[in-house]
Amino acid sequence: MTSGDLWRMSDECGEYALSPLPWYPGNLAWHLNLSRKQLRKNPALESFHEFLKHESEVGNVTRQEAVSMVPPLFLNVQAGHHILDMCAAPGSKTFQLLEMIHQSKEPGLLPTALVIANDLKVQRCDVLIHNTKRMCTANLIVTNHEAQSFPSCSLAKDDSEAYKDHCKPQRLEFDRVLCDVPCSGDGTLRKSHDLWRKWSSSMGNEFHLLQVNIAMRGIALLKVGGRMVYSTCSMNPVENEAVVAELLRRSGSSVELLDVSTELRELVRRPGLGTWKVNDRGSWFQTHEDVPDSRKNVILPSMFPSSTSIHESHKVYNSFDVNSEYNVPFSRNFNIEDTNNVNCDTGGISSSNSAQSLDSKFPLHRCMRIVPHDQDGGAFFIAVIHKLSLLNENQVIKVRKTENLLSKNRTVKLQEQCQHRIVSEVLDDNKLLDEQTKLSVANQTSKDDNLTEVKMASDVEYSQTESGDRSRRMDKLDYQHKWKGIDPVLFFKDEAVIKNIVSFFGIEESFSLEGHLVTRSTDNARRIYYVSKAVQDILELNIQVGEQIKIASLGVKMFERHRSKDGCSCAYRLSYEGLSLLFPYMRKRILHASPVDFQHLLQYRTINFARFADARFGEEAASMMPGCCVVVLREGYQIADSIASDPSPIAIVCWRGRATMNVLVSPADRKELLEYRFGIKAFKVEDEKSNKNIDALAEESL
Repeated sequence: MTSGDLWRMSDECGEYALSPLPWYPGNLAWHLNLSRKQLRKNPALESFHEFLKHESEVGNVTRQEAVSMVPPLFLNVQAGHHILDMCAAPGSKTFQLLEMIHQSKEPGLLPTALVIANDLKVQRCDVLIHNTKRMCTANLIVTNHEAQSFPSCSLAKDDSEAYKDHCKPQRLEFDRVLCDVPCSGDGTLRKSHDLWRKWSSSMGNEFHLLQVNIAMRGIALLKVGGRMVYSTCSMNPVENEAVVAELLRRSGSSVELLDVSTELRELVRRPGLGTWKVNDRGSWFQTHEDVPDSRKNVILPSMFPSSTSIHESHKVYNSFDVNSEYNVPFSRNFNIEDTNNVNCDTGGISSSNSAQSLDSKFPLHRCMRIVPHDQDGGAFFIAVIHKLSLLNENQVIKVRKTENLLSKNRTVKLQEQCQHRIVSEVLDDNKLLDEQTKLSVANQTSKDDNLTEVKMASDVEYSQTESGDRSRRMDKLDYQHKWKGIDPVLFFKDEAVIKNIVSFFGIEESFSLEGHLVTRSTDNARRIYYVSKAVQDILELNIQVGEQIKIASLGVKMFERHRSKDGCSCAYRLSYEGLSLLFPYMRKRILHASPVDFQHLLQYRTINFARFADARFGEEAASMMPGCCVVVLREGYQIADSIASDPSPIAIVCWRGRATMNVLVSPADRKELLEYRFGIKAFKVEDEKSNKNIDALAEESL
């Protein structure tokens, strides 16, 4: 992208088109003042649009709505934190969290932090994997669970015992929890025009209890001293302040609602509401007592600001009507006389000076409401909760009792409706995914190997035994994997193969492979993934508790089995995804190419040894034993020792064949290096057939 592109963009929109978001730390987030239509249809912006799509594909840029980037910032992520993203798909916030933990690490070292990204739907997990694989991180686990029943994997009899052994985790618990729950999405009305025809002020009612249960599970999984961010892209107080109030009621003195008004000072936000009314089928109610008896099993006490507790004053009926009718026409004629008074009358939200309304006893003003017209964006609700102590036994029992009262059919039905109702930033991200998918059609190798890390059935079946002999269950795991339709996660323990890999690539002892390699194949592992120490500990805990965690993807692909029969002494080749992690510790199988030869490798992918511009480089390649190697760009007269000390050299994975050097890098990554390192714009991705399998390319050269 050139300065001319920016000037043309500025002319189109009447002001400078690209500007940093003042509230985002480090100027790492920028606002594009262009509509999607302008970006796609205007010929003058075509090159910039292609730039954005390509940079998103290779992971240098993440596109998302500005306001959706706010919740992770209030987590205050620190080095070493274990983080849970409970409802993670499509993955933009997860990617943001991964960036945070990698920024906080010491140079040259793996982060000690960990992110577990969870989502309910297998299809949404696929999107999540696609959007996070660009990070190439060993510190991520993608799971597939109902958020409200996410497993704790506890080995201890009670929570107090979980803190006795600090060397190994005794239960799954997190320093930070992001609870960005399913919601009605009415905060996206500006961009989601279809929602105007469907919206009513009652839409949030059906999400309320699910949101409470998900958030309570998040608090239960949170460490003492940890922080949880609860957020929605809705402005409905039933989904926001009412949920937070119920969390505070259930948790008692174990948690507190934090005042974060001093954080991100440049972010324009408004305080949470202290009073509101609840709408049901065209009627507004100030208290639960006003609700007709026939509707009290739908309109819960916890939806009101004056409620004592859902446990103390409400009976959960078995017949729960999730098919509420919304007969109230939507009116856009909001009469807001004073925009500074957040408790003004907004079509059902009660005024703070109303004598008939009842205020909440909790400090809900500490919540944050981000409204579209304050800073020309979307709407979001955010609350930051700090855990002071363990939930007491009565609180835990009450939470479990409520969860048990919810019948399976009702829960499934409600969640199915949630999937259709959610109209948050997923809409934009799904459209982005469509663009990414079209862009990567030619990149079949990368897509086949990396987009879907695990083959999963559309309906994953799970049968969990609550009691029984744990050792007996563990014996069965040797022969039958617990989760149907999903590949197991197995530690790769073939010492002979590991020693061979270490010797072949000259991997230093400081980069230990033992205990960090996993595979998804029960025999003859084709792909080997590398996981961090934090992920390793979680996997070991999961095995001890009988594989309670359903893992869809984890780690970074480091090695792949090749099918060459040319006498290569190592059965595995390097994966380009894991190169940046492994290269600083490699001392063998490294060649240094001049800029001309490096460029030619990227352009033509296969070059005969005799055709290299640098004859010495060709001789070195010819003298190397067949197999996988790494070719590093040598800048000018840079010597090999200085390249080895460079923390971020430009390097690619290649295959040394019989008479040729072959590049084992996806077309998208080669294009990035060619265009933005060498300035070559004419590069075209090869057809699908020629990129079907990188292994086949290696074999053809032998």
